[in-house]
Amino acid sequence: MLVAGLALGSIFYDLGEDKVAERVGLFAFLLTFLLSSTTEALPIFLQEREILAKETSSGAYRVSSYAVANALVFLPFQLALAVVFAAPVYWLAGLRRTAAAFGYFLLVAWLILYTANSVVVGGAGLRGGSAMPGCWVFMHYLSLFKWPFEALLVNEFAGGGRCAVRLLGACVATGDEVLRREGLGEECRWRNVGVMVAFMAVYRVLGYAVLRVRCKCSRARGGMANSKAASVID
Repeated sequence: MLVAGLALGSIFYDLGEDKVAERVGLFAFLLTFLLSSTTEALPIFLQEREILAKETSSGAYRVSSYAVANALVFLPFQLALAVVFAAPVYWLAGLRRTAAAFGYFLLVAWLILYTANSVVVGGAGLRGGSAMPGCWVFMHYLSLFKWPFEALLVNEFAGGGRCAVRLLGACVATGDEVLRREGLGEECRWRNVGVMVAFMAVYRVLGYAVLRVRCKCSRARGGMANSKAASVID
């Protein structure tokens, strides 16, 4: 994460006020990286799932205890990853240089990582816009990319009357005007954070529900096997 933060920060080093397209490109790069960086947890979780089935069937603990512990233990870990990634890329790229803006950027990075981890947990349990056609519009709102991307754009370009588009040295559009054209504004800042938290909660609950069902099935199969063994002995 630290190497990736330094690399992205050096590629997009010290973006000037007029480098709007470059800033949007940076956000797209870091979102793609953050959303895909937690897939390494998938093999670990698949191994843990088999252990979980055995230990819950023996009454060592409940599935809910594992689900809560798994959710809590990743919070500080993902925060640490967010800090070591966000600190170099934010200041090297020369994004909005205020403590509040950096704090919001760090919060969004943390939520992206934790949401992606929650998707891995929920998805592993199951393993064994206007240009869109109307029937697919709902997928736009289910996108894990949409909400943090909009939040980062608002954090960078909203307020302050910053110029976003210049023509022949004159400012022809401010950041707020560009955001309004895309249907974005300050109201998106915390709304999108709330949506990301909701995504995390949904996938965590989904992961718990699937694990609970699988563990019950495992106990049922174990009980049938023991009954067959007892009948053979008799």
